[in-house]
Amino acid sequence: MHGFDTAASPEEPTRSSTPWWKDLSRYHWFVLVVAALGWLFDTMDQQLFNLARVPAMRELLAPAPGVSPAQADVEFYGSISTSIFLLGWATGGLGFGILGDRIGRAKTMLLTILLYSAFTGLSALSWDPWSFAAFRFLTGLGVGGEFAVGVALVAEVMPVRARPFALGLLQALSAVGNISAAVISLVLFELEERGAVGSAWRIMFVIGALPALLAILIRRRLKEPEQWQAASDEQLQKQLGSYSELFGNPTWRRNAIVGLIMAASGVIGLWGIGFFSIDLTRSVFRKSFENDLRVAGEAEKDREFIRLIVSKPQLLSEAKAVPFPNQLLSPAAGNKDAEVIYSEVQKRVKAGETPTASEIASSLSKTDDERARRLEYLSGDEVSGDAAAVEGHTDRISKRAKKLTNQLGRWAAFTSVMLNIGAFFGIYAFTYVTYYTGRKPAFAVAFVLAMLSTVMVFGYLTEFSQIFWMIPIMGFCHLALFGGYAIYFPELFPTHLRSTGTSFCYNVGRFVAASGPFALGAFSKFVFHGYEEPMRQAGVTMSAIFLIGLLVLPFAPETKGKPLPE
Repeated sequence: MHGFDTAASPEEPTRSSTPWWKDLSRYHWFVLVVAALGWLFDTMDQQLFNLARVPAMRELLAPAPGVSPAQADVEFYGSISTSIFLLGWATGGLGFGILGDRIGRAKTMLLTILLYSAFTGLSALSWDPWSFAAFRFLTGLGVGGEFAVGVALVAEVMPVRARPFALGLLQALSAVGNISAAVISLVLFELEERGAVGSAWRIMFVIGALPALLAILIRRRLKEPEQWQAASDEQLQKQLGSYSELFGNPTWRRNAIVGLIMAASGVIGLWGIGFFSIDLTRSVFRKSFENDLRVAGEAEKDREFIRLIVSKPQLLSEAKAVPFPNQLLSPAAGNKDAEVIYSEVQKRVKAGETPTASEIASSLSKTDDERARRLEYLSGDEVSGDAAAVEGHTDRISKRAKKLTNQLGRWAAFTSVMLNIGAFFGIYAFTYVTYYTGRKPAFAVAFVLAMLSTVMVFGYLTEFSQIFWMIPIMGFCHLALFGGYAIYFPELFPTHLRSTGTSFCYNVGRFVAASGPFALGAFSKFVFHGYEEPMRQAGVTMSAIFLIGLLVLPFAPETKGKPLPE
């Protein structure tokens, strides 16, 4: 009763004359489809959040409509909201994990889907970063509970030979949920650019409420697994979903702690680093798009605008609308002359001054070379114009800024698609590798590859074209681990503790992992703030987290070829 039955015949023969799916009945397929859809929609919600996080923070932190907040603040509050989401995820996972063992897998799955659907929809009503984080915490309660009961349900219903493949497929289909979120994002950002919708990120969350309809199917047809019913009927109610039972037995306690450390390593790696690659690629895309704008003459037009207001500062007061400093484009990448000079003119005009170009260049410059460059930027033939000309420049600059924002949103969604294409194949590849090599060797390879691929992306991804191969490779390596979790964690615990134990590993791991996004944001804002792209150095530094999962493997039991413990 308290270990693996080593006398039992292996469940995973290395040779079979028929494919695994031939062992499945119609009801087996029904259970797999329902559990897969529940997890697919769950991961769709997670990815909607990743794609909506930056646009949401830009809108919710904006000091005025149309004014972009500081990028450091967007990254910092975005990382905080991610950490809070993970805390909700972990809390819900622990609570619903116990509930899954006590009241049943099907009933608990119904509750989790309703919960994450409802609060995903309510996230669209957020009015500031803290209300956004609160809704994400409540969404996380349902998101965290769904995985443990889903994999426990599939593990207990599937025929023994089909079990690892069915669990691998269940996890692999989570990538379809992520890709669905990316497609939704692509469509909505396109519509926002055309003016057909308002805030695309808010509509994304409204769509995320639709999985509640799946609850109808669960309520009507899904039955509790026979294994769980037998455990319940055997007067084990006091032990069902019991943490005292989980930690009172040395075997289950060791498995829970090992599983927790393995999960924390992968979850921190994915949520604290990997998913922020979407934000990283925005900077790569921005550089590419801004270079195209320079080639099209937009930086030179902005220079004409600045020279106009420097020669006639009063136009800033006379014009009905003026652009915001961070919307201006400088002559070269990394050069902030346009934004800095414009901000200084605005400040002087508000103070009632009328500075000359030489005075502005001198007051802003720390070196002679910098002063000479800015004087050259402001020199040239006299620029004619009036308040209407300023308003014309404002309209051009504002439209350009909005188009750039939507372009970045679309390509961030495309990056998510690339990551999750790699994820799908990575998860399912783990299924076959572990079938032949065992759980521990497959995990060892996956942890090493996850670390190396993270260093590759955050350290070396600088070109537009690299996104098409580096990101899928990292998605393959990161998510392969999660395919392993889906197969391995249910094999560590007996029926009356399977949901509780699986949930403990995965969700207490998230309590630890909640520090990951915060650490990335803190590294970016405080430790590497002097770098041009501090997120890169932060990501490379934190990639060492995968080594922790690798180091705990010697203490993990090998479960390949063994029946589920009872």
